[in-house]
Order: sequence, then structure tokens, then C-alpha cells
Amino acid sequence: MTTAPSTVPSTDGVQLAVHDLGGSGRPLLLCHATGFHGRVWAGVAAELPDRRCLALDFRGFGDSTPPADGDFDWNGFADDVLAVIDHFGLADDAAGVQAIGHSKGGAALLLAELARPGTFDRLVCFEPIVFPPPGTVEGGDPNPSGAENPLAIITRRRIATFESYEAAVERYAAKPPLGSLRSDVLDAYVRHGFRPTDDGQVTLKAIPEHEARTYEMGGRHGFERLGEVTCPVLVCASGDGGGPAMIAPAIADRLSAGELAQFPRLGHFGPLEDPVAFAAVARAFLER
Repeated sequence: MTTAPSTVPSTDGVQLAVHDLGGSGRPLLLCHATGFHGRVWAGVAAELPDRRCLALDFRGFGDSTPPADGDFDWNGFADDVLAVIDHFGLADDAAGVQAIGHSKGGAALLLAELARPGTFDRLVCFEPIVFPPPGTVEGGDPNPSGAENPLAIITRRRIATFESYEAAVERYAAKPPLGSLRSDVLDAYVRHGFRPTDDGQVTLKAIPEHEARTYEMGGRHGFERLGEVTCPVLVCASGDGGGPAMIAPAIADRLSAGELAQFPRLGHFGPLEDPVAFAAVARAFLER
């Protein structure tokens, strides 16, 4: 059972919502992927009861406010990570901060470490979105032609409003990509990712335009500097064969202390598809 979220100020006028997902012991920061929110980590947190799991909603997602200028540059997500660390005093532990990030959340952790070296003790990043320069790694350039980002196109067309929470869950469960989520995770995504409207329906908290801008700003950032990240990082890759899975080995290789863990049965939403399997691998790495 979660408590009311804490409110944490970040840069660009953003007010972040941070959820305490339970557990006790050394804090563990959980960072979600684009389009999601912090409470989808509840399944993973349940597998780590000996860690105090804190999950933020990034700017413009979940219960956090968007940046005042509408700019979704990914360095702002790194600012969000550091704001939470400072607010909760997570870096006061001489051992450093430990964190888990999924997709954009993983990239935000790496960018935060680049912005403030020495912040983290260990990181687990499931398919972090840090694309190599064009032509260097197969699958490394999500938009080689310079045309509009395909994920942004899809996002701007998505249905944002449903008759009820139940209708949203039913629609998402019936097809990919959200149909791959474990049922309780999908329910949490909808219950906490939508809000009621005045006419009795439910609508996304994260408006599609903000999600689309996030995709548009996520093409390339920081790959050349990954060698400056000196803390141990476990880079996790799914077996779906998509771009994020294809570049994961290159990211692990580029990092100073990177390791690769592969989850051949899972897709890009792996931590949300099988929280038990993912948490077991993450725990083993974090406890070394």
C-alpha cells in the first residue's frame, strides 16, 4: 500500500511527485520509462522488501507537472533524478546512491551521473535510451532520414480518453505493447496514470503531446561520454530485437564498468512484464 506522494521541486518550475512504494533499509530509487509513471514499479518493489523503494514521476508524467517552457530535453529528466536525491538526502550515505531505471529512466540515471560524477554506487538500467552516433551500431539511429519521429507520430494519434478505468485496461490488455504487462502492473498503470473527467470518463494524466515531445528529444545524447561513468552499471537487454535491445551491448561496452544481462523471453517492457525475474537479477547485482 502506497502513501500520498511527496512533492519535490525540480528545475524549470517542475514539481515532482515521488512515491514511497514500501520496504525498509537502504533506499533504492526507481525511474520509469517514457509514457509511464512511478507506481508501475510496485511489482518490482514488492520483490525487494528489504529496500526502501522510492519511485518518481518524471516531469510531465503521472502526478508531476510539466516544465513551464514545454521543453522536454532529456537533461531535464536528469535534473529530476538529482532533485529527488537531494530532497531525500540519498547521497548522504557514504556508499552512494543505488538506482534502477527503465528505458528513458535508465538514460536519465546515466545523464545524472555525468552531470554529477560520483553520485551513484551501482545502477541497473533496462535498455537505456542512449543512442550511438548514426552508422556506428545497427539499430542505433531511430530516425536516420530526419523525418518525424515514428513514436511521436503514434503517440499523437493515441486515444487519450476512455469511458472508464475498466475500459482502458480492457483495451490495453488486448494488444501490444501494453498487453505484455503483468496484469497488476497494467492495472496500476491505468489506475494511477489516468484521472477522471467532468463528464465521468477517464483521461491520461500525461497528455500525448508531452509524451511525443519526449520521444522527439530522445534521439542522441551522451553516448560519447559513457566512458566517464565509472560506477558499476548492469545494462539489461530484452530479446525482442528492437533498437533499444540492439544498442544495449554497445552501451555496456562503452561504460567504464558496464556489464550486460540478457532477458531473451522479455520485451522492451521487461521489468513490467516479469517483475519477479527482473528483480532477482537486479538484487544480485546491487548486493555485490
